[in-house]
Amino acid sequence: MSLRRDRIRCLSFDCYGTLIDWEAGLLASLKPVLAAHAIDCPAERLLELFGRFETEIERGKFRPYREVLRAVLVSLGEVLGFHPRSGELETFAEAVKEWSPFPDSTPALKALSERFELIILSNVDDELFGPSQEKLGIRFDRVLTSQQLGSYKPDLQNFRILIEKSGFEAREMLHVAQSLFHDIGPAKSLGLSTVWVNRRAGRKGGGATPASEAVPDLTVPSMASLAENLLNDIA
Repeated sequence: MSLRRDRIRCLSFDCYGTLIDWEAGLLASLKPVLAAHAIDCPAERLLELFGRFETEIERGKFRPYREVLRAVLVSLGEVLGFHPRSGELETFAEAVKEWSPFPDSTPALKALSERFELIILSNVDDELFGPSQEKLGIRFDRVLTSQQLGSYKPDLQNFRILIEKSGFEAREMLHVAQSLFHDIGPAKSLGLSTVWVNRRAGRKGGGATPASEAVPDLTVPSMASLAENLLNDIA
């Protein structure tokens, strides 16, 4: 599908990894736990393990994202050789609230909000997303979380509900995300145009995201680049 910028009226976004620096947040949250248990593990290995365990857990019976994070930390401990304490599990489950946006996210969102409806579609609990929205400094026109939908991306149900709740036709929407696996592939399969924000450009491996062969309609290195591409093209 070619990207028809002239008909786009609504932008939907993944949050963590696209707008919020998910990988930096994860590593910062894991650092004190690993230090407390004298565990040394390369950052890319940690991210790869996190992505694997998170995906496996989210494929099972639905549970809130806090519980997913606790379960991931337990699984990390089993592989790396430590048993997380209850306090460490609770702190890690709340850590999402502290993760910071990429520097370009807020300016780009504010500029894009002048022309487009903005929607969040995120694998997160409502209460965890609240502080993230405050850090981003913008109110989205609609927020759809896994807690509301009862499933996690890449489940197609999430994207079907996104289209239904948006009030727009699929051809009028553009889904923006960092994860080819969680977002770009399933969104494209339902007729949504897609933009891959390649936050890992120049880095080896897939980080905390499973591999995918999905091909986006447009690839940009940042939200700033996306805003420039869309707004200059329409102006």
